[in-house]
Amino acid sequence: MTAVSPVPWTDPERQQWEERVAATELAWLTLDVDVATLRVEIDNFALVHHELLGPLYARLDELEALVAEARAARSGDPEDLRRAQQARQLVDELPDLDGLLDSVRQAEAMTEAPEPVPTPPRVRAGKEAQRLYRELARRAHPDLSTDPAEQQRRSAFIARANEAYGRGDTEALRVLSEEWSTAPESAPAPDAAERGDWLVQRLDWLTARIGELAAERVRLESTAMGELLMLGGADPDALLAELAEQLLARAGALQTELSGLLGSAPPGAAAGDNGPSAGRHASAPRRQETPGMFQQIPTADVAGLPSDAVLLDVREQDEWDAGHAEGALHIPMSQFTARLDEVPDGRLYVLCRVGGRSAQVVQYLIGQGREAVNVDGGMFAWEQSGRPLVSSSGDQAFVL
Repeated sequence: MTAVSPVPWTDPERQQWEERVAATELAWLTLDVDVATLRVEIDNFALVHHELLGPLYARLDELEALVAEARAARSGDPEDLRRAQQARQLVDELPDLDGLLDSVRQAEAMTEAPEPVPTPPRVRAGKEAQRLYRELARRAHPDLSTDPAEQQRRSAFIARANEAYGRGDTEALRVLSEEWSTAPESAPAPDAAERGDWLVQRLDWLTARIGELAAERVRLESTAMGELLMLGGADPDALLAELAEQLLARAGALQTELSGLLGSAPPGAAAGDNGPSAGRHASAPRRQETPGMFQQIPTADVAGLPSDAVLLDVREQDEWDAGHAEGALHIPMSQFTARLDEVPDGRLYVLCRVGGRSAQVVQYLIGQGREAVNVDGGMFAWEQSGRPLVSSSGDQAFVL
């Protein structure tokens, strides 16, 4: 008769704890990846927002200041003058972020040797810090293991403990002690008597970390860029395009208002007369009427495009695939800054669906010192004018 090996007995309650710890570890790792991903997405979105919408915001600030100055010049009202001064001060005080970054890079390049970092003063550790440090050294000393990888891990951990002890930081030592006690590498064997206590400590530690990560996710989502990114949902690029169109509409309204203020005489004054306040505020109108201060971005309609025009389509891939102008260069707006080196030299005629995104790209290119023209009406105007379209699939082309 063949002997049957007995099945090892397993404590059901211990097994439940093992499963709870395993599930909580998975939730912690998943949330940790989610928060790290969200942080990167917000940073990338903020960069694109600054590069693509920054020029439009700056243009709006300048137009608002010009409108306020024009009102003040016409009315001479002290309150209008105060508002004009505030609007101009806001524009003058805005930091040039690109220039600031360039100056920082130049300063770093010119620095031959960094200044020595002063060594922080040593602090006499208290009794509790001494106790925690001795306990960590006893449990985590590298010589307690013969495995090279484990010795390296222990050495790095003891270095952190030494740093905290040198500062006399009792709380940091307490956190390190908890981290070592609950680390998977420090787990007792599954059949060890102390396994149950370790599972309880590990679950408490994981729960605390999940709470910290959840709080960090809420903080990230509540920042200005985080809220915008959440508002964009699965298509933040469409949100940027919508914001650009709103900013352009606001800029157009301000431009119209400014033209009206500069093109008409103040109430009660003859044509060419700046009214009773002209002597006191004569400099303001002259400044506002300086050519180029409120110049619109270069624009051309489809009918006026030259036959050798270099077309740049900044719509997204699905829009391009549905229908585009044959021979046009395609760089989606969402990839534009990363692929700027693909943009050829010379004058570019930029298109999107109706002209909002392309105006944004034109503004950006002009800021980079490039020559660019916005095609008014975009691909809708192109299609309505009877210009030919081709699709990526070879099917009937249309403007999406």
